Amino acid sequence: MSTNFLDLTLAEMLAGLRSGEFSSRELTQAALERIQTVEPAVHAFLSTAPEAALKQADTADTRLSAARQHGETDLPALLGLPIAVKDLLTVKGMTCTCGSKILENFVPPFTATSIQKLLDAGVIIVGKTNMDEFAMGSSTENSAYGPTANPWDLTRVPGGSSGGSAAAVAARETPIAIGSDTGGSVRQPASFCGLTGIKPTYGRISRYGLIAYGSSLDTVGVLAHSAEDIVPIFTQMAGADPKDATSVDVPVPAIRLNNSTDLKGLRVGVPAEYFIAGIQPEVEAAVRQAIQTLKEMGAEIVAVSLPHTSYALPVYYLIAPAEASANLARYDGIRFGPRAEADSMWGMFRQTRGQFFGPEVKRRIMLGTYALSAGYYDAYYGQAQKVRTLIKRDFDEAYQKVDVIACPVAPTTAFKQGEHTGDPLAMYLEDVFTLPINLAGIPGLAFPVGFDSNSMPIGMQLLGPHFKEDVLFQTAHAYQQVTDWHKRSPKL
Repeated sequence: MSTNFLDLTLAEMLAGLRSGEFSSRELTQAALERIQTVEPAVHAFLSTAPEAALKQADTADTRLSAARQHGETDLPALLGLPIAVKDLLTVKGMTCTCGSKILENFVPPFTATSIQKLLDAGVIIVGKTNMDEFAMGSSTENSAYGPTANPWDLTRVPGGSSGGSAAAVAARETPIAIGSDTGGSVRQPASFCGLTGIKPTYGRISRYGLIAYGSSLDTVGVLAHSAEDIVPIFTQMAGADPKDATSVDVPVPAIRLNNSTDLKGLRVGVPAEYFIAGIQPEVEAAVRQAIQTLKEMGAEIVAVSLPHTSYALPVYYLIAPAEASANLARYDGIRFGPRAEADSMWGMFRQTRGQFFGPEVKRRIMLGTYALSAGYYDAYYGQAQKVRTLIKRDFDEAYQKVDVIACPVAPTTAFKQGEHTGDPLAMYLEDVFTLPINLAGIPGLAFPVGFDSNSMPIGMQLLGPHFKEDVLFQTAHAYQQVTDWHKRSPKL
């Protein structure tokens, strides 16, 4: 057994488990020991479940051993693999805080469909990862339980809101982590931490059991080191779910990546609107170099225009807070969470929500409630929905000319902790390149394409038409055959 087998690819881990080169207990124990070693510095996890994880690992080993003895090959696809889960996806019997004090002791009685599918495939959940409270943030500094550090530089943020999941994978605590993406919350942390991360088509993966922030925007995503590592996890989670009316019954293709680096015939669109004043020069240079690499691999590079891109930020910050205002109304001291004492029912509502929600959550609830209020609904929320349609139309028209679109994930690399905490607008601008994709409902895949002068990772994203995740995976996989950015690790 290699002592560094947390450095193996997912395929190598699964092959090693099936061949008996190492056991699920050894792999899970290595993950738990790594978590114990680096967590004081990184704080990627809000909770871990070592006893339950090792018990599950032993069960997996029994099954694997029996299969080897009897020549059985029809095993659950991910049997024995340890993973981490963002703390807004419910797992029966495990605390689910959503990074908030208002859910501090909430133990859900059911498991999210996406996670249940992974459990059915044999994964072992080692813990729940830190996040911005109710997924509202771009730095994982809004967690009620303290910030997560970027493993590449502990003074910098890992991105958000899935910063805990990204940091856990980057720090080699787990090979895979599940996150969510409402406005960039998988792709931006992937970029900041040197990882690959998928935001699928809206409706591709069930949202049942995902604690809602913006119901028309939320998606379940995956963070890993490479596109190849993500594919088996994505394939397992995707598909329609009768428990989620927004999940779409579109067949999930069997994605089989080939190792060809020939991209001849692929049309890659490059939108001028994503290379704007204020972008960090090193980020633009690295992304343009990656696009040049795709061209050298045979892809055709096509200039495209997405003219309504500049409206995405204000549109998002009307629609998402409006939906959050409605979704978070249930946290009132009666149905969930702790209850503050007061002389009246309304007083108790105000005291509970005032005491147990953090400042960013309060800010977005107030923004959303205002946008939905009488006299303002049509002027703000209604108008935002109309412009959202124009943003989606931009992408539809672009995909008449190209197969994928390539652009930066974020205008900068990971910034220092505390740098934007006093300036919400500066924080919101970190998502300027990721928000349009959520508004349009299309898939996006982020992956590393270089480093800046401070040795911080730089990410690029490929955007595809609805339900064309397979094209994104194959393109990124081809790129990752000829580059090694995704193989580099921080020295913790």
